[in-house]
This record gives sequence, C-alpha cells and structure tokens, in this order.
Amino acid sequence: MQKIQSMSKAQHLTFLGLMTALVVVLQLMGTFIRFGLFSVSLVLIPIVLGAALAGPLEGAWLGFVFGAAVLLSGDANLFISVSIPGTLITVLVKGTAAGLIAGLVYRLIEKKNRWVAILAAAIVCPVVNTGVFFAGSYLFFFDALSASAGGSNEVFMYIITVMIGWNFLFELLFNIALSPAVLRLTEVGEKIFRNRKR
Repeated sequence: MQKIQSMSKAQHLTFLGLMTALVVVLQLMGTFIRFGLFSVSLVLIPIVLGAALAGPLEGAWLGFVFGAAVLLSGDANLFISVSIPGTLITVLVKGTAAGLIAGLVYRLIEKKNRWVAILAAAIVCPVVNTGVFFAGSYLFFFDALSASAGGSNEVFMYIITVMIGWNFLFELLFNIALSPAVLRLTEVGEKIFRNRKR
C-alpha cells in the first residue's frame, strides 16, 4: 500500500495540517464531555488515521499536538498544580507515544490484513495513551495521589477507578466502533493521493 510515497510534499503538508487542526478542534470539543475528573479524548481517531495514511512519525506529531492541546485547554491544571515538569512529560509523552506506536503497529500488520491493522492501531492508541498516563501519574504524582486516596495502599485502585475508569473504556470502545470508518477513510485518502500524483 502506498502512503506518504504517493503524496507530494504539498499534499503531505496539507494533509498533516488538516489532521493537526482536527486534533486541536476535537480536543477542545472533548473538554465538554467528561467521565470522572477528565475529559474524553475524541482525538485518538484522527491520530490513528494520520498514522495509517502518513506514517508513524506523523502519528507521533499528531499525538504531540494532542498533548499540547490538553495542556492549553486547561485539562491538566490539576496536575500542573502538583508538578509542572511531571505534567509536561506525562501529557506530551502519552500523546506522542500513542500516535507513534499506533503507526508502527499499523505498518507492521497492514500487508497481512488492513482491517486487522486498523483495528489493532485503534486499540493500541488508547491503551498506550492511558498506560503512559498511568505510569506518569504513578511516577510524578504518587505522594499527592496517596494523600487523596487515603494512603499509598489505595493509590493503585484510585488511579484505575477514579482517574482512568470510564474514560479509558469510552475511548477504547469509541476507537473500536469507528475502526471501519477509519479503514474507509484510509482507502479514500490513498485513492485521492494516487490520482492527484498522476
């Protein structure tokens, strides 16, 4: 399958610009949909689409933009009040890693089965996003979380149930449900880029 090779430089920049704008808009819209303490990430689908059509590095860029939008939207203010460096690292790395790994997983599987590749990338993206969030919360905010949860023995369950809980399930199910649409958009995008290159 041809991806970035079939895009001209201008098409590539235009596509990446559109996906970047979509990530920012969806993140800002997503701040109004909340489960628990945090807003739901609606941006994971365009990150998967960008990673599938353009490649893992572009997926990483879109994930980084997602992290920056989270910081600018004020969705991470609770964490910034505890640790600015910890918040910056956690929020930027989780988005970047989610986009990069989704792109790598897609590239790894796509030649065998595109449907499975999209589904796997759509699953991996929220898993990595949430996994890095969990690791960052544990590394940088353990003491503050221990105080909120009533002791260090309860921190693990507090992170899983209160901080992650429904958000992760919604993001995962949302990505799985929209996987067929992402596959179709990927096919349409590839046809457009191939036809314009002729």
